[in-house]
Amino acid sequence: MLNNDSDHEKLLRGAAEAAMRAPSIFNTQPWRWTVRGGALELRADRSRQLAVTDPDGRMLTISCGIALHHALVTLTADGHRPVVDRMPDPGDPDLLARIALGGEITPADVRLRDAIDKRHTDRRPFSDVAVPDAVVDRLRGSAEERGVYVAELGPRSMVRFQVTAARAGELDESDPAFQAELAEWTHRPADAGDGIAPSTAVPATPRTVPLRSFYPDGGERLLPGPGHDGGARYLVFWTTGDDPADWLAAGEATSAAMLEATASGLAVSPMTDVVEVPASRALLYRLLDHLGEAQMALRVGVPATPDDAPVSARRALSDVVDF
Repeated sequence: MLNNDSDHEKLLRGAAEAAMRAPSIFNTQPWRWTVRGGALELRADRSRQLAVTDPDGRMLTISCGIALHHALVTLTADGHRPVVDRMPDPGDPDLLARIALGGEITPADVRLRDAIDKRHTDRRPFSDVAVPDAVVDRLRGSAEERGVYVAELGPRSMVRFQVTAARAGELDESDPAFQAELAEWTHRPADAGDGIAPSTAVPATPRTVPLRSFYPDGGERLLPGPGHDGGARYLVFWTTGDDPADWLAAGEATSAAMLEATASGLAVSPMTDVVEVPASRALLYRLLDHLGEAQMALRVGVPATPDDAPVSARRALSDVVDF
C-alpha cells in the first residue's frame, strides 16, 4: 500500500529506472522521463534522434515504446495497475505517454520483470537448436494484444528476406552520411553511457541472414562463437497503419516479445536496418503481401554459447529522469 506521495514517487522513479534497460536504435536511449503531478511522463528526446538513419523518428518512437513497456511491466510486477494515456496531447507530439497508478493488484508474474535485467542484445549467431513453436505463439499473442501483427518468415520467404537484409546493408555502406552517423555512435566517449561499443559487436561470419556491420573497417571484439543461426526464427512486426501511434504500439509489442523470449531462455536481437531504409521497407511491404507496414524485425534463437552477451552502456539516471 502506498502511504504517501514519497512512496508514490519512489514507485514511478523505479519504473523509469527499469526502463533505462530498454534497447534502442544505436543505443541512443532517445527518451526522457518526468515525474509530474503524481504521474510519470514519457517524452521523445529529439536531441538524440538519428538525422540520417531515422529522419521521420520511426525508430526513435519504437525505441520509446520499448521503454514504455519496460516501465509498465515493472509497475505491474510490483502490484500496481498502471493507467496509460498514450499520445495525450495533440499539441505536444513529443509527449508519448502519461502513466498514472490505479488501484493495487496482486503482483503479476515477475518473470518478465526479471527478464528486463537479463535481456541483452546478442548479435552472435544462434545455435541450430530449433525455437519451440509455443514460444513463438506467445510472442505473437502478446503483440496482437497491442494491435501489432507478427509474420514469421518461413522457407519460401526467407530468400526474399535475405535479399532485403543484404540490400539494406549495401545502401548503408554506400551512403557517406549514414557512415558518418554510424561512426559517431560507435566511437563514443568513455563516459557517454550510450552507443554501440566494440565489445557488443560481432565481425562478419557465415549465417542464415546477414546482420548489419557496425564496424565496416573492423574493430569488433565479440567472438561469434560456434553458431550459424540454423535454428533461429525471424519475425516481422507489422501494423495496418503507419503513424507515431502505430510506431509506439510496435515498440511496446517488441518489448513484450523480447522479454518473453528472454524469460523462456532464448536470445534475441533486433534487425532495424531492414526497416530503416525505405527501399528495404518497400521490399518487406511486398513480402507481407501489401497487408501492412513493417515496423521491426527480430531474430530469435537458442544461444550457441553459455555465456551472456555483453551489457551495453546506459546513461545516468539523472540524465534521463526529471522530478
